This record gives sequence, C-alpha cells and structure tokens, in this order.
Amino acid sequence: MVDAPFLFCYAMDIPMSGHSKWATIKRAKGAADAKRGQQFTKLARGIAVVAREGGGDPVTNFRLRLAIDKARSYNMPKDSIDRAIAHGTGKDKEAAAIEEGLYEGFGPGKVGVLVAVATDNKNRTAGDIKQIFSKHNGAIAGPGSVKWQFEQKGVIRISGAPTDEQELALIDAGADDIQKEAEGTTVYTAVPNFHTVSDAVGKLGLTPADSGLEWVPKDTIAIDDAARAQLEKLFEALDEHDDVQDFYANFDISDEDM
Repeated sequence: MVDAPFLFCYAMDIPMSGHSKWATIKRAKGAADAKRGQQFTKLARGIAVVAREGGGDPVTNFRLRLAIDKARSYNMPKDSIDRAIAHGTGKDKEAAAIEEGLYEGFGPGKVGVLVAVATDNKNRTAGDIKQIFSKHNGAIAGPGSVKWQFEQKGVIRISGAPTDEQELALIDAGADDIQKEAEGTTVYTAVPNFHTVSDAVGKLGLTPADSGLEWVPKDTIAIDDAARAQLEKLFEALDEHDDVQDFYANFDISDEDM
C-alpha cells in the first residue's frame, strides 16, 4: 500500500484546516463566489497548457479531457473552457503562451515540496515562488534535489467504495493500489495505465471526485507540530498564487486529525 502522503490539488484556493485531499476538494468546490474567479483562472491555465501540448480535441488529448472534466466539476462555464482551449492552441492570437513548470524546494522540517505551475512569465513566477519559500522558513532547491523522492502516478479518487468485483476489474485494467478511506476510495496507477484505468472507472459506473497525474512521495517523514504550522502557512501562500496549479509534500499525515 502507498503511504498516505500530503497531496494538494490545483484550484484549492481557500485556507486549509488539516490536509485531507478529500476535504480540500470539497471545500474548494463549495468556495464562495469571491474565490471562484481565482479557481477559474487556475483551471483555465491548466486547460491551456494541455491544449498547447496535445491539441484542442479532448477525444485525442486525454489530459485535456481530464482538465475539462475537472473544470466542469467546479461549474466552470463552457465559454470559459472554450476560451482556455483557444488560448492553448494558439487560436487566440492576443493571448500570451502558457507554459508548465515544476519547482523543487524544502519547507520547514526539511519536508520536500514540489510546486507545479502554469505561467505566461517564467521569470516572474520563479521569483515569486522563491520569495514564498524564503518567507516561510523554506528554500528553493536545485533541479533533481527533491523530485527523486517522488514518483508520478495516476490518481483517481472515487466517491464511495467499489465492490470487490469492481476492485478486481480495476486491478485487471492496470490499477497498482486501491485505498479505501473515510471519504471514498483512492486508486493509484502507473502513468502508462492511467488512461485505461480511468476509462474502466467510468465503464464500471463509478463516480470520480477527482483524477489526474500527481507526484506521490516514495516515503514520508515525520515532523513536529511547529513545523506543521509553518508548512500550513507555506501551503496557503502557494495556494494563493494564481500560477500555482498543484503542490505535493512528503510529510506523514497519518497521525493528524483528518
């Protein structure tokens, strides 16, 4: 079984009180209107990035299909989704190109942190992320310093619990691990199997609450309460930045009140 890591999804733009991914998804989808604009900005940038890389057809671009499904789950208007696709594919000639980036750093308690961004100005974003880490007792690290501690996986969170037969079908489709939790079930896959397992989830009549490629820590480390409090402030600051899509950390949350 995969250890229970801290995994934080993009568009989670409200302060955290605990680190359950299920809880942050629920809070973000119920965010007040004042915060919804920032959510849509992040979602639109995510759509633009994958449309730029794989084209604007969700039938042939699986990552775009996932990004659109996520945007719809947050009630993002269709015209906003269409504009984001046009932005990514270059049909919107006046829009600046959006590019992906991955920053590596260490937070309080020597916790390894990966920050995924989508930006139209890499220099600006790099400076901002460095400043956020520095302000919250952390530091940006060089390429490869943190990333080796993580493995990219497909992650699908399902509302409810699959039956034994459904679990077997997911394993047959390529699922590596299935974890039943209080809020639902999390399915982990190798990246090459993600498309197949995601399709199997739909064919089995299961409801995905969230899905995508995530950086899952190979191991987690224990930290004290003081470091946890400092980390929460770091994560809140990252979350408030429009360019930040996702961030992941390798600390153990098994003893937290979820």
